[in-house]
Amino acid sequence: MARLANDGSDPDHNLTSAPHGLPLAEMITIDALVGAKMLAGHIGSQRAVTGLNVMEVPDVLAWVKPHELLVTTGFPLLDGSRRLDVPRMEALVQGLYDAGVAGFAIKLGRYVDEVPETVLTLADVLGFPIVQIPEDVAFDDVLKDGYAALNTFQSRVLAQIDALHAALTLIVLEGGDLEQIAAEVSEVLDVGVLITSIDGREWAGALSDEVRASLEVSEFLDVSGRIRVERMRRSRPFGAGEIRALHVAASGTELARLIVVSEKRTLQATDVYALERAATVAALLITRLQAVVAVEGKYRGDFLRDVLTDRAESPQYVIEHAESLGWDIDRPLVVVVAELDPPGPDEPAVSSRTRRGYQDRFAAAWRQVVERRGRSIAVADFSSQVVALLPVSADGSDVVDVVEEALSAVRGDSGGGRRPFSAGISRVVAGVEMLPDAYARAHKAVDVGRRMKGNSSTTYFDRLGVRRLLSQVEEAELGVFVTEVLGPLAEDTPAATDLRATLQVLLDVNLNVAEAARTQHFHYNTMRYRVTKLESILGPFSTDPQIRLDVAVSLQILHMRE
Repeated sequence: MARLANDGSDPDHNLTSAPHGLPLAEMITIDALVGAKMLAGHIGSQRAVTGLNVMEVPDVLAWVKPHELLVTTGFPLLDGSRRLDVPRMEALVQGLYDAGVAGFAIKLGRYVDEVPETVLTLADVLGFPIVQIPEDVAFDDVLKDGYAALNTFQSRVLAQIDALHAALTLIVLEGGDLEQIAAEVSEVLDVGVLITSIDGREWAGALSDEVRASLEVSEFLDVSGRIRVERMRRSRPFGAGEIRALHVAASGTELARLIVVSEKRTLQATDVYALERAATVAALLITRLQAVVAVEGKYRGDFLRDVLTDRAESPQYVIEHAESLGWDIDRPLVVVVAELDPPGPDEPAVSSRTRRGYQDRFAAAWRQVVERRGRSIAVADFSSQVVALLPVSADGSDVVDVVEEALSAVRGDSGGGRRPFSAGISRVVAGVEMLPDAYARAHKAVDVGRRMKGNSSTTYFDRLGVRRLLSQVEEAELGVFVTEVLGPLAEDTPAATDLRATLQVLLDVNLNVAEAARTQHFHYNTMRYRVTKLESILGPFSTDPQIRLDVAVSLQILHMRE
């Protein structure tokens, strides 16, 4: 039985690990191997060959190197009676595969008449090519022609890679952008190219309409348009070819993903090497762009923070300055405040640098989603939160649709390492002088919503009801009020918690004792006893509407705290 790769990779697991390798299928077409045919392991026909070796001794495994094509007459595989040692040949094929050898070529007829079926089956399972070479072939000619083909191939590949690298470097030096880099790589390698954020949001791309249409209906795109990079940790089939994601990094920091879509063919080792060079150049450009974005983002963020905290100058100045930044804030808007949720108790602690990375990706996602709706929409990173001023209709009839569409696009399917977040939404404002109040309310909605609903909450300030008013009161004053109204029921004990639950049910059913008993699965007399006990603590709330109001408000305060 075949022993597959420990990492669970596909049978062609070492295809891309050798730069400048000639595919085995091409190697066996050289002049010295005319008439050679592949007997098994056809799936590995594209394994990269970087050298050749001749098997002269049975223990050849100690001398082979990865990506070699091993050729033999079969003589070292014979036993003492000059018969083929089948178990030894099976062990050899498995060992060659484990060592990363590109393939095994054997001359049949003189010492070995045929390759046993068990060996061929093993090779097919492994995807390890076994090639029959003509009996009249001289190994000296094989080595000479093979290395000549490798030198020619490697020279051609290096020239292509150097030309691509030079072209990409020129793009960077001349102030080009990621779209130009994607287009150049796509044209030279004849593949589709996307450059995305770490979590898969497209920044630039060069895809044909047909390939993009195929991508949109594939498993690799979520409903928000995000590329599911987490599904591309290694090459994945796509059409007759493949799709894969390469890391774009600089100084140990991941910056982006280079997505390659090759719908008609699988990528060769040389393609991957060229793409890695392209990723290096892209990293240089992204680093430069990030520096510019950081400066511009800070300038924009400082201005918007001043506006929202009522530290800016006159409304007219705010409008004009916003226009100079490309923002239109003189129209009906809602303020959206979005904050990453704190880590859960089971999550491992992370460094401040990692947390900063989370926030940077979060802010970048918001910028990309908002700017797709219109570059005149104001959005900024406030270090611990992202604030967006989304335009809506004057009557606010489309607020929910506008906000939910933006939130859904940012969240997507939550893949790609994105963090959960909560959002608060203000009421509609029609003038810049109302923005500070709207921002304060949206910020309060995030806080109250998270306390009410937990993480990943979306809270509209106008829907907070009485909590909207309570959120404006100091926490200490609320605590005093709860203690005065509920007395011992405000304590954090099992008995107090149980009685508060009964009290809430009674209020919910308008003091219908029979209905409350059914809801809590109590006997009617038990519920009557509880009502009497509660009134002995709180006063006659069943007959006094003022006491009942105070009790209901106190319970709401406790719910907010919980």
